[in-house]
Amino acid sequence: MKGRPDEPELIARALAARVRGEVDGSARRRAEYSSDASNYRVPPTAVVFPRDDADVAAALAFAAEHGLPLTARGAGTSVAGNAVGTGLVLDFSRHMQAIGPIDPDGGQVTVQPGVVLGRLQRAAARHGLRFGPDPSTQSRCTLGGMIGNNACGPRAVAWGRTADNVRTLRILDGTGAERLLGTDLAVLPGLPEFTRAHLALLRTDLGRFDRQASGYGLEHLLPERGSAVARAFVGSEGTCGILLDATVDLVPLPGATVLTVLGYPDMATAADDVAAVLAVRPTAVEGIDARLVDVVRAERGTVPELPRGGAWLFVETSGDTADSAREAARELCRAAGAVDSTIVTDRTATAALWQIRADGAGLAGRSPDGKPAWPGWEDAAVPPERLGAYLREFGALTAEHGVDGLLYGHIGDGCIHVRLDLPIAEAPRRFRAFLLDAADLVVRHGGSLSGEHGDGRARSELLARMYSPAVLEAFGEFKALFDPGGVLNPGVLVAPSPIDADLRVAGLTPVPARGIALPGDGGDLATAVHRCVGVGSCRADSGGFMCPSFRATADEKDSTRGRARVLQEVVRGALPITGPEVHESLDLCLSCRACANDCPAGVDMATYKSEVLYRRYQGKLRPIDHYTLGGLPRWLALAGRVPRLANALAGIGPLRRIGLRAAGIDPRRRIPALAERRVDRARRGTGTGTEVLLWIDTFTDAFDPAIATAAIGLLESLGYRVRLPERRVCCGLTWITTGRLDTARTRLLDTLDELETHIRAGGQVVGLEPSCTAALRADLPELLPDDPRAAPTAAAVRTLAEFLLAHPEWTPPRRDGRTVVVQPHCHQYATAGFAADRQILAAMGVQLHEISGCCGLAGNFGMQAGHFDISVAIAGNGLLPALEAAPADAILLADGFSCRTQAAELAGGEACHLAQFLWEH
Repeated sequence: MKGRPDEPELIARALAARVRGEVDGSARRRAEYSSDASNYRVPPTAVVFPRDDADVAAALAFAAEHGLPLTARGAGTSVAGNAVGTGLVLDFSRHMQAIGPIDPDGGQVTVQPGVVLGRLQRAAARHGLRFGPDPSTQSRCTLGGMIGNNACGPRAVAWGRTADNVRTLRILDGTGAERLLGTDLAVLPGLPEFTRAHLALLRTDLGRFDRQASGYGLEHLLPERGSAVARAFVGSEGTCGILLDATVDLVPLPGATVLTVLGYPDMATAADDVAAVLAVRPTAVEGIDARLVDVVRAERGTVPELPRGGAWLFVETSGDTADSAREAARELCRAAGAVDSTIVTDRTATAALWQIRADGAGLAGRSPDGKPAWPGWEDAAVPPERLGAYLREFGALTAEHGVDGLLYGHIGDGCIHVRLDLPIAEAPRRFRAFLLDAADLVVRHGGSLSGEHGDGRARSELLARMYSPAVLEAFGEFKALFDPGGVLNPGVLVAPSPIDADLRVAGLTPVPARGIALPGDGGDLATAVHRCVGVGSCRADSGGFMCPSFRATADEKDSTRGRARVLQEVVRGALPITGPEVHESLDLCLSCRACANDCPAGVDMATYKSEVLYRRYQGKLRPIDHYTLGGLPRWLALAGRVPRLANALAGIGPLRRIGLRAAGIDPRRRIPALAERRVDRARRGTGTGTEVLLWIDTFTDAFDPAIATAAIGLLESLGYRVRLPERRVCCGLTWITTGRLDTARTRLLDTLDELETHIRAGGQVVGLEPSCTAALRADLPELLPDDPRAAPTAAAVRTLAEFLLAHPEWTPPRRDGRTVVVQPHCHQYATAGFAADRQILAAMGVQLHEISGCCGLAGNFGMQAGHFDISVAIAGNGLLPALEAAPADAILLADGFSCRTQAAELAGGEACHLAQFLWEH
């Protein structure tokens, strides 16, 4: 058989017969792996998930046999296009993620390439150790990817780059031969002769400063540098061999650290001061521009107070003791030329300040005026003493080309990060012209095109502007020693692809939204789904709520990024919206909205899913659950007329199971009991003060009216005159999540009619069910953008906690020492946040245990047939372990009906709403 790119499924079947791991040549899978975190789109022929060394060897032999390129991939966070290729892509992150025994005395460990750095750091910390380099993607980046790109991070200033922290690498070269790379040049035939022939070149042109990461690190082959073949291999971007495992160094954790924030007029002036800063031997030196802080402040609402200045250096000093770390910080303040400074010793305050840097790195994906900002020139580096001058000229260059971006980066190493609103989509030639001029500028300052991300497809062509023909020839010879057949990651470093080829957004045509307005993207679905630039935060194994289905399956298909890649293929016409690929991709999306908050690029997959379902089924027959679960308020209104009969029928096992199957609901699910008496909408409040409208949602009304009773009592005790909607109006949520947007709009128009008088009088609306509150705040203005009542209504909606905190005389009741396990609702987390609830609970003096992550039920998702097992698995990542670890007398607090239902069904526990918790106590 001759492998051809137009026969991916045939190729996948043939290779699957040779390996234990999975091989996938489906159109959906190829879409998911068509890009990394770069600007490039290169669909592979097939994706391989090797289970062991033998699978890697078999895939490499197959690639060579059939003339297919082979590209290694970790988490796919490479921003230079290092991890995409037309042939086989090997994803090591699924199976090859073993961490060997940690040797605390020798300070080393052996790891497989798919090990996530954050997991290694947690394992090493138990021995008082850590891996030195720590890129911002450490919650999902793999050691294999770090070795491929020679990753660094903020603490490389103290502990060096990845190359400085490897001992040995076990690899397969391009011929399939296994080699153990260490400090013996003879490990590879021809390498000793190559090194002797190029000694002068390696000494003069390479390794001139620490962040000279572009090209191959051949300076490590020099005898005075230890003939370190392993270190020379680091940063080769998968072009010379496939990593099987790596033995790496671990360094001791410092006894204490202190953060000093130094204020300067601007970034260039801060860079001018780097020598004084480095004199105190800091463990981290990070620079942040004021404009980036402004963006974080606008997005997050607030940032911690900073010293005076238009740019800041965050400098971490360390010591064996807190006193020695503080003394280093005081010495720093005396030596630095800052206009203002602050020394921070409190851990919480320190974490909040570093969070500015973490948030800024993601938010830099939009320019200051909101345009998409792209990688491509995001990590150039110059010798630190040249950085100030370089930044001033770089500012003039960006102005000349009419591009803009937000600056931050590793000032201590001379490495600056910036994403620019490059005209990739509309003017690729201008994009190319800027990169050529930018390369010439950094070369004039003795710098490197890349300081840590590698060259990939983004900069390899530019190496000819940085290096002489002799150096480029040496690079080619070096690769040929390892990969004479050119199988491994072709088009990168040697014989490079053009920097303006295969650009993902070039040539896209707009796809006007039909169902949801998408105002942040100009009403264009193509622009919206291309918000995903692939940074992979949705693949993080801890922190935040995104992405619950990926955390349960560890499959790229179920990540926000994987779904975005499939939808990107849809809007470009490469996949049909009605095809099975779209269904498979979106099926396990919970519509939890967490990505709308956690994704640094602002991807909102729940909204995109609603728009896609609307388009896919417009005028067509839908799945049965779109009518049953999607129209739940209607069915509950009917069942609510005879609640005892409905509950009795639901209690008959065989009948219940038959009914659930017919309705498209998993028969293992229980049916929550309907309340026998609903909320009395005819009641008139007893308060005499300001009128507040309490939104009675479908779920509270049908299942938990006691919550409304508690909220009414609480609000009236504060003097408010509580009004209820006179009609059973609805936020339209269940129709929104199933893409029945026309019906949702009709429902919301009824809601606006009901609330109009109250809103026009300046009244506020208090919601009890977080998902419905979120729908009124976020979905209402996007579904009815032209209705002048929509925006003011959305702005008037408050959560109960937000409303109570605004009451000037209210003090939460004390419940000192009581253990409270709280499950924040995903929709509230995404739209309103949980800060107000957290503040109230802290004021009550409770022992608070806050669950991070989705409960797994998520409205209709966990009820749908085929979703039960994944729903339980998601609950097993947060909700269930938290309940199991809680003391017997702990209270589970969950405002969301889904969260309470999931807890009751899977753990047998009862939960209460914040309104009940406050009113009862």
